[in-house]
Amino acid sequence: QLQLVESGGGLVQPGGSLRLSCIASGFTLDYYAIGWFRQAPGKEREGVSCITSSGNYADSVKGRFTISRDNAKNTVYLQMNSLKSEDTAIYYCAARYRLYPTCGLGVTSYSAWGQGTQVTVSS
Repeated sequence: QLQLVESGGGLVQPGGSLRLSCIASGFTLDYYAIGWFRQAPGKEREGVSCITSSGNYADSVKGRFTISRDNAKNTVYLQMNSLKSEDTAIYYCAARYRLYPTCGLGVTSYSAWGQGTQVTVSS
């Protein structure tokens, strides 16, 4: 069984930083693309970033967020800097079998999902 568990969310002030972790079990990351998605109240779930051998980012977070992976630990990280109130959302990690060197941010492309972790950016 494929499982993903997110952690690292919390309350931070605007301009602050958080690092989210996604720990995978039941499979190894080598053959999978991992994506980070978020859903804010009243909005649809959107892709934030994904990684295969390199990262891909939504325009809204480009230059502020960095995705990385440690295959030995079966963990993917999302380093979030210069956080804005607009970043407030539940953040999910998701996995799909890797078919190409690059990855996409379409929600429907990912089949395994974590439970989510809340990120709140507020003064």
